[in-house]
Amino acid sequence: IFSFGKPPTISLLSLGPPTIVVYCDSQPMAMAAQLRSLLRSGKLAVMPCCYDALSAKLIEASGFPLTFMSGFSTAAALLAMPDTGLATYTEFAEVGQRICGAVRIPVIGDGDTGFGNVINLKRTVSGYARAGFAGIMLEDQAFPKRCGHTPGKQVVSREEALARVRAAVDARSELPSGQDILIFA
Repeated sequence: IFSFGKPPTISLLSLGPPTIVVYCDSQPMAMAAQLRSLLRSGKLAVMPCCYDALSAKLIEASGFPLTFMSGFSTAAALLAMPDTGLATYTEFAEVGQRICGAVRIPVIGDGDTGFGNVINLKRTVSGYARAGFAGIMLEDQAFPKRCGHTPGKQVVSREEALARVRAAVDARSELPSGQDILIFA
């Protein structure tokens, strides 16, 4: 049973046992707005990580208010390799689109380092917004990166980190009307 909001009427589709009930009274709140509201609530929110649409559905079904598409888990599921920058922007955006399309809770996506320079980063931010992410987390690591919880990481200079944040904010301001994304850096 999937539900969004209060059911004004219930549409019933019987395929024999079991019965599937699906209803939706209105468009769900834009995911970025929903995430902003959650952050402004001042309440602690546990955010389990997902790596595909099924893991995201399980997180949502368990009652969590949001999820995070983990770069480590996504790279492991896609490539059976560690998160060392081998998974591409395109692969992450495709997985993210499947995840965001499967759930009605905000999803924050691991944007790694933006997958290259500031031009690549702008493409990543706009692509993640198109995929349906409520937010994107960007790292300050040098490229090629290492997984965030492994030793030997190198971070970029303060100036480059600020340039990345500026590029992400610029990309968000250039999104078409109706698209939005929160930036975590």
